[in-house]
Amino acid sequence: MSWNRLYRLKNYMRSSLWIIPLFALVVEQILFRMVMASEQWTQWVPPWPLSVEGTVAAMQAIISLALSFVVFTFGSLLVAIQIASGQLTPRIIALTLLRDNVIRFTVGLFIFTLLFAIGVISRVNASAPPSIVWISGVLGVLSLAAFLYFIDYSARLLRPVSIIHRVAEQGFTMIEAVYPDALRETSEEHRPNGSLGPPDRVVTHAGTSDIILAVDMKFLASRATRTDGVIELAARIGDFISYGQPLFRLYGGAKTISSRELRSSIAFGRERTVEQDPTFAFRVIVDIATKALSKAINDPTTAVLAIDQLHRLLRSVGGRDLHNECICDPQGHVRLILRTPDCEDFLQLTCREIRIYGAENLQIARRLRAMIDNLEEVLPDSRKSVLRIERDLLDRMIDKVYLLPEDAALARIADTQGLGGAVDA
Repeated sequence: MSWNRLYRLKNYMRSSLWIIPLFALVVEQILFRMVMASEQWTQWVPPWPLSVEGTVAAMQAIISLALSFVVFTFGSLLVAIQIASGQLTPRIIALTLLRDNVIRFTVGLFIFTLLFAIGVISRVNASAPPSIVWISGVLGVLSLAAFLYFIDYSARLLRPVSIIHRVAEQGFTMIEAVYPDALRETSEEHRPNGSLGPPDRVVTHAGTSDIILAVDMKFLASRATRTDGVIELAARIGDFISYGQPLFRLYGGAKTISSRELRSSIAFGRERTVEQDPTFAFRVIVDIATKALSKAINDPTTAVLAIDQLHRLLRSVGGRDLHNECICDPQGHVRLILRTPDCEDFLQLTCREIRIYGAENLQIARRLRAMIDNLEEVLPDSRKSVLRIERDLLDRMIDKVYLLPEDAALARIADTQGLGGAVDA
């Protein structure tokens, strides 16, 4: 199986609810038959205290409960998806709800319990060993406990602060993976200087029009090294690529690499993911903030919560070496070129839309200023010029939207809580 197909398969399995329940079905069949076959080794199990009629009633109750739990879980999940799409952003469905292991394993437990109880009730009159009846009873109790926990868990999961925090944590993980090195002001930047000239060969996209989700950079760098050439990815991870659009530019010996090998090193999909694309985590949180600032929802406090997480992400990004457009071989020769966002891209993505939609709100103006001030204190000097630009834009926006000078002066006070926690220096 090619790398891109394997990547799509793994990504699909991580975001599919039916995988764990299906696995639970297989495990239940295996375990049930193992318990039935090991009756002679389970003589130590105490007899089941209920009669046949009582056992049938107990199993029927467990079956009804397990089936009700499954229906309720999927029904509440549909409601959660509707609420999340309407009030936050549709992008969080694939990032959080469909990938939540608590939901997946809870449904798996319900399916396991349901099938096990059905197997027990079908064998009650055939002198079923007490062990399977006891196991079914324990599973029923566990399912009830899991259902009560799931109610509490889903209520906490749907809170905006929980959703935003989850997306931010995924962003942190990808930032550390994509930009592992700390920024050093004296470090040399490996950037193409334009000396490559026109490409010797251009490979275009031949599949359906989709988004670049991930790239097998190790494979491309190794193939370029073996052929003593340079491979340039013509688009950025997260870009939408149409049929016939340039995908690779090949230089030197890399022109001999087959198009099939090159295309198989890129995974495409219909929707962006966080893997290899940390800017998407910023994009999702900014979407949540701008929707909260819309006139229909008018929830600036949620936008402040989003800025809190964006602030944390920018502190991490700002202290890392983002200049990894080029991957070199052990001898220091450039082998792979791919465009990546710089600090200005991350800062503009964070500030511009939120400022445009929310500068007229005191909470947003003050929280943005507090973020910019703090970043200017902690980030290296090379990052501070873009911060000054964003502060200047914020000041000009405040002058434009606030008619009263007292309100404008209040909006210029940095406040990490938005409104209520500032100390005017």
